[in-house]
This record gives sequence, C-alpha cells and structure tokens, in this order.
Amino acid sequence: MPKVSIGLLLFVLLLSVVGPFVYSVDPTQLDKLAILLPPSFAHPFGTDRLGRDLLARVMEGGRTSLIIGVGSALIASFVGFILGATAGYFKGLVDKIFVVLVDLFLTFPTFFLLLALVSYVNASTWILIVIISITGWMTTARLVRSESFAVTSKPFIKILTIAKVKRSKILLKYYAPLLAPIFFVSFTFGVGGAILAESGLSFLGLGIVPPQMSWGTIMSEGKDVIEIAWWVSFFPGLMIFLVTFSLMNISNFLQTKTNKKEIH
Repeated sequence: MPKVSIGLLLFVLLLSVVGPFVYSVDPTQLDKLAILLPPSFAHPFGTDRLGRDLLARVMEGGRTSLIIGVGSALIASFVGFILGATAGYFKGLVDKIFVVLVDLFLTFPTFFLLLALVSYVNASTWILIVIISITGWMTTARLVRSESFAVTSKPFIKILTIAKVKRSKILLKYYAPLLAPIFFVSFTFGVGGAILAESGLSFLGLGIVPPQMSWGTIMSEGKDVIEIAWWVSFFPGLMIFLVTFSLMNISNFLQTKTNKKEIH
C-alpha cells in the first residue's frame, strides 16, 4: 500500500476541509501593515501583496480545487465508463460511432480545447467541472472499450446473450464489476489531471474569478512578486504537487493490483 501517498492526501484533505474551522482567519481580510510578510508564527504561510493571510487562502482555495478535481473526474470517468462499455458490448455501428467521436475529441489538444470552451463563458466552480469533464472522458472510454471486448468474448457472456437475458442486466450485473477496477484507476488519475487543468486555467486568468479562490488563482497572484515573496506561489504549488503526486502513486498501485489479478 502507498501509505505515504495516502497520508499526504489525507493531510491535504483535512487541511482544506477541517482547517478553516480550526484556523479561523478570514482569507479575504486586508491588512496594510502585513503586506508580503514571510512565513512566521503569526502567519505560518506568510501573507500576499494585499496583506491577506496565505494559509487561510490556501485552505479556502483547496476546497474549490478539490471540488473541481473530484467532481470533473467523477463525471468524466462515469461518462467514459458508460460509453466505452456500450461500444465494447454492442460493437458494429455503435462502436464505429464511438471511435469517430473519440477521434474527433482527440483531434484537438486537450488544454487548447479547454481554453476554447472557457473563453466563451464566465468560469465558475460548476462550469469548470462540466468543461474539464467534457475534455477528460476519452482515455477512460478507450480503456473500458478495450477491456469490454475481452469481457464480451468470455463464454458466460455468450451464453447469457443466447439465453436472451436483458442487455441492461448483462451490462450492470456482469460488465460493471469486471470493469470497475479500470473506473477507479481512471478516477484517481483524473482527479490529479483535473486539478492541474483548473490550476493552469486559473493561472492564466481564465479559471476561478475573484473573490472566489483556488490554488491556481493564488499562484497566479504570486507570479508578479515571486522574486521578493516566493511563499505566495510556493505553498499553493506545493499543495497541487502533493495531491497530484499522491494520486498518481495510488493510481499506479491500483493499476498494478489490477494487472496482477488479470494475470492470475
């Protein structure tokens, strides 16, 4: 078990979810006497160029980043799971339509597709969840489709089809449990990717709009003062690194366990 990664992930979750109740400092409070103060006992993460406490802002921004990451990864993995399983089970015309649809989405680089979609709307938490999930379902769908072909060729699936068992029952009762490991691997991998995508958009000024905040917006605010106040960008960047690093390790662990079961 990747115990260190799970521990780091739990630490960041507790910091973002429970932290604001323990460290009850207003993340929007301005203080002209505390501008760009380095980390100290009074301000553990320092302050930004408006005198706002950075630890409070990182905790508040963490909620937004994690909600966007988990929400978009959940939707993208679920959509990819449904489309991939459907294409792998029905094959024929359904599979051809699926391939064309995936190829159409993959024609455009993912981040540029994100930029194109975000530029036409006023970004918010829920809009970003939808937009990021729209651009992130293809990998899961292709993996599930490939595995669905292997499941379809199994003898008991052929027997169920000959016995005229309802297709919906076959998909839900037999396909879903066999394909579930791929879903969980894709989900854990997708959360990290979604957080990075949101952070990139917010860093460019196309993501979360103030007074809302995320790790990406806090990093963006610190890029102009990074030479004299490294902590403004460092701590939100550290949170992004810890979450994505932990999720990647957990995803690799789940993938390894899944491959071992398939071999046995």
